[in-house]
Amino acid sequence: MKYLAITLSIIAMLGILIFSQPLAVEASDYLRIHIRANSNSEQDQNVKYQVKDAIVDYLIPLLSTCESKEDAQKTIEQNLVNLEAVADNVLMQNNFNYASNAKLNYENFPARNYGNLTLESGFYDALIMELGEADGDNWWCIVYPPLCFINGSTSVSSYKSRILEIINSFFD
Repeated sequence: MKYLAITLSIIAMLGILIFSQPLAVEASDYLRIHIRANSNSEQDQNVKYQVKDAIVDYLIPLLSTCESKEDAQKTIEQNLVNLEAVADNVLMQNNFNYASNAKLNYENFPARNYGNLTLESGFYDALIMELGEADGDNWWCIVYPPLCFINGSTSVSSYKSRILEIINSFFD
C-alpha cells in the first residue's frame, strides 16, 4: 500500500510539472551568477565558457550543503579570492593576459525561463565574474537554488536531492 501511495504521488507530481504554467518567483529567493566575457571575439567567448565550467565545478561541492540563499551568499563571499584564482588559472592556461574579478552584487537581469520556472526581469543578488574588460556577451544562470548546475552539462552528482531523499526514506 505504501508503494502504491508513493507511486501515485510521483505520478501526480509529474503531471503537475508537465501541465503547469511557468512559475514566476520573487527575485529575493534567488542568487544568480553572471560571467562577463572580456569582449565578443571568438577567443574571449570560448574562454568564457571554459571559465564557466571551471567555476561551476568549483561551486558544486561548496554549495551542496547550503540550506538557504544567505548560506550560499556567505559561502561565495568567503571564496571570492578562490573563484578569481579558478578563473585566472583557466585564463592563464589559455594564454590570456587579463585577469578576473569576482564580487557579489545586486544587479539588473532580463527575464529568463528555466523549465517551468520564470525569473522576471529585475534586480537580483548575484555572483559577478568579470573577465578582463568585461565588455563582451555574457552567460548567466542561478547559483541558488542550483538550477544552472542541474540543467547544464556539468555533473551534479554531489548535489543532494531532497525529493530523492524523501522517496528513499519510504523504502528504508
